[in-house]
Amino acid sequence: MTSPADLPPSGSNPPRRPRGPVLMELDPAPRSADNRAPRSETVLDDLPNPADAPTIDASDAPLPQPRTMEMVTRLVGHRPSRLTRLFINAGAALFAFLLSVMALDFINGLLNRYPLLGWVAVALFALFTLAALGMAVREWRAWRRFARIDALQRQAGAALAEGSLDQAKAVTDGLVALYARRPDMEWQRQRLAERRAETFDAHALLTLAEAELLAGLDQQARREIEAAARTVAATTALVPLALADVAAALAANLRMIRRMAEIYGGRAGAVGGWRLARTVITHLIATGAVAAGDDLIQTVAGGGILAKLSRRFGEGLVNGALTARVGIAAMEVCRPLPFLSQPRPKVGNLVTRGLRGLFGTDDKG
Repeated sequence: MTSPADLPPSGSNPPRRPRGPVLMELDPAPRSADNRAPRSETVLDDLPNPADAPTIDASDAPLPQPRTMEMVTRLVGHRPSRLTRLFINAGAALFAFLLSVMALDFINGLLNRYPLLGWVAVALFALFTLAALGMAVREWRAWRRFARIDALQRQAGAALAEGSLDQAKAVTDGLVALYARRPDMEWQRQRLAERRAETFDAHALLTLAEAELLAGLDQQARREIEAAARTVAATTALVPLALADVAAALAANLRMIRRMAEIYGGRAGAVGGWRLARTVITHLIATGAVAAGDDLIQTVAGGGILAKLSRRFGEGLVNGALTARVGIAAMEVCRPLPFLSQPRPKVGNLVTRGLRGLFGTDDKG
């Protein structure tokens, strides 16, 4: 028995035992005949192996869909029926006719009552008429420039298919004439004039013309596509208003397509820009780029990861990627030559650089 003298004094803490390792028996397996525990390998083999765990299938996760750009594509690429076009054209003509009659009647009455104000109205009406005719002539000239670019594309394809040096020279002369009034391309035209005599092959001549005249323009076009993709992606991800992202994406794509035309030597007004956008969307549908939406989503969105993290951000990324695809189609439509030696832009690279610019680290080189 313990005597009272051996007990610790009242108010003092009892002495602590030294802490050591704690042993936990995993499996109370019976000991062997010689009273020894079984080997540890036997116990570990009975435990579940992490390698046997089933893989996580992300295929069932909802993928982000480019709903905004699909709506934009339908709005731009939809061609009305003949009856609808007749209705719109007849209504516009009737409205313009009635407006002109009302204006002339008003001016005639004003001339009878107040001759001075009547002549002022006549001058303003004549000025408005001249401005309208000037805009119509500008649209016609812009579409003629697109016809020239389309003719150069066809001649270049024929020259490459037939290996005709004479046709290649004609295409090169057409390119020089197309950019003759652009001071920013004076140095490129001089380099082409110095080196074109060294080539005796159609493919080599067109490759030289592409490298000298179109390489710098391709860089400008890439920057425009990156900016448009960045705008569409940010708008889809950050603007929660219904149809606001559709309007912003439509405006960004129309502006990008018009800039493609200006970069490669074309002009696009209000009517011409809309017609050019329809041509680009038609080319996009004809090449099957819109139909490859699943491949685009899997490649850019990385499966269902973005959809799990942020649905709006995933949709913005895919809409930006489809905008980049529209920009590449616009390059192919507005570019006077096909891609020969210069690398064709890729959607992934354009979207990556565009989103990098969204966070302030865009590489201008």
